[in-house]
Amino acid sequence: MSDAPKKSPKESVRPTAVTGPEGPAAEGPGAVRVGTPAGRWVLLTAVLGSGMAMLDSTVVNVALPRIGADLDADLAVLQWTVNAYMLTLAGLILLGGALGDRFGRRRVFVVGVVWFALASLLCGLAPNAGVLIAARALQGIGGALLTPGSLALIQATFHPDDRARGVGAWSGLGGVASAIGPFVGGWLVDGPGWRWVFLINLPLAAVCVPVALRHVPETRDVRARGRFDVLGAVLGALALGAVTYALIAAPDKGASPWVIGPAVAGVLFGVAFGYVERRRADPMLPLTIFSSHQFTAVNAVTVCVYAAFGGFFFLSVLQLQVVAGYSALAAGTALLPTTVLMLLLSARSGELGQRIGPRLPLTVGPLLCAAGMLLMTRVTAGAGYWRDVLPALIVLGLGMVVLVAPLTATVLASVDVGRAGLASGVNNAAARAAGLVAVAALPLLAGMGPDAYRDAGQFGDTFRRAMPMCAGALVVAALIGWFAVRKEPAAGLGGEAAEAGEAAPAEPRICRPECAYHCGVSAPPLDPGTVDD
Repeated sequence: MSDAPKKSPKESVRPTAVTGPEGPAAEGPGAVRVGTPAGRWVLLTAVLGSGMAMLDSTVVNVALPRIGADLDADLAVLQWTVNAYMLTLAGLILLGGALGDRFGRRRVFVVGVVWFALASLLCGLAPNAGVLIAARALQGIGGALLTPGSLALIQATFHPDDRARGVGAWSGLGGVASAIGPFVGGWLVDGPGWRWVFLINLPLAAVCVPVALRHVPETRDVRARGRFDVLGAVLGALALGAVTYALIAAPDKGASPWVIGPAVAGVLFGVAFGYVERRRADPMLPLTIFSSHQFTAVNAVTVCVYAAFGGFFFLSVLQLQVVAGYSALAAGTALLPTTVLMLLLSARSGELGQRIGPRLPLTVGPLLCAAGMLLMTRVTAGAGYWRDVLPALIVLGLGMVVLVAPLTATVLASVDVGRAGLASGVNNAAARAAGLVAVAALPLLAGMGPDAYRDAGQFGDTFRRAMPMCAGALVVAALIGWFAVRKEPAAGLGGEAAEAGEAAPAEPRICRPECAYHCGVSAPPLDPGTVDD
């Protein structure tokens, strides 16, 4: 059972010390109101910080062909440009949230923003592929600090009565940043150049940091104790990194020791990670959270779904530019319908999922997404946007609308309410890890050689082989959703969500999502959840 103290229903964070620039300002979970100037400053800070990471997750894909041409790089470099960032972000995001609780949420958030900006500068100035990949890995570390930190600022600073409104505004404005990301990326690539995809983060950070230091109070969890699970984080990242290296290297090196060795090492690191997390008193990933059948099933759906999304969005922007002949701006603009549909309709989808339960959305949503990806195989040389591209993206976007909000709600409802934030973080990290592996594995499975993206005919053929594989992963997700996910959400503290040996309360409290808008294509949103009265 989580060691978080019992709280009033609307409180979702632990006891928090709040300090301002001149020392202690207040004690308690927060007193800032959404509609006040102080509240607007906090929102601006959180949105600017998270917006940097959201933009980065969508704009970089659009720039990949130009990066490859400018640096004379093969497909493996393009894969690592995406995956180096995802590797460190997925491996460290849970640890990043814990650091903020211990050392101060504002402090860790600001460190993350500065780190992210400096790594972005290094990306923008990278003289070769090796420096770019290393800088992307550093970017992921910054992202792991600022992504959970931006949400934690709102949780800890706003008054409990305003916290849901604050999180809702944060998710909506962040959704806008995610939606316009591909368009902005395409405009930058076709205009000042691909390096500005990274350099655009510098002015955002230049505004965010001083605003945070001046207007956001420092908060920390006064009950945070114990050692940080650095070993677990390192082992998890090494496991993902070794497996990713083996998958990316396989098309070029074949079944050589350079591939088999890292693959075996990745498995061994994964086993060691599980052993360490099971034995530690304060693990980064408490394995007992998977004692909930519902939570485990929904995370299995998440892995399949976001593996398909990761592979699709990596390859589709290449297909549009390399095969269909789109400019970077046109390719980025072409992807807007998916995120716009999610921004407009995800709140209603979440309400529908709460009424009818998660099983149907988690079955129908992946099947719609699979249909959209199969329709994308019609995008060939000379494909028309209105006839070939748009129908596929609309079907895909509608599937994401049906799927993502109920998925998040079910994750929160399937565990003890004290672990809702942890559950959301685990789900987010699982999705990112799945996308990471998919970007590494899909070109191998589809038969893409190192120079495939330079040849329109070759890339088009392999793209048409890859899309059914993505669709197959989504069909597996639909089957898991139908057969393994219960029709009704778990009842919070009741039922299997309660820890072994601890009685469930007489009236279980259901934890529901606070984020109303879902636009992330690389992972479901981090969501602290709120408890019904």
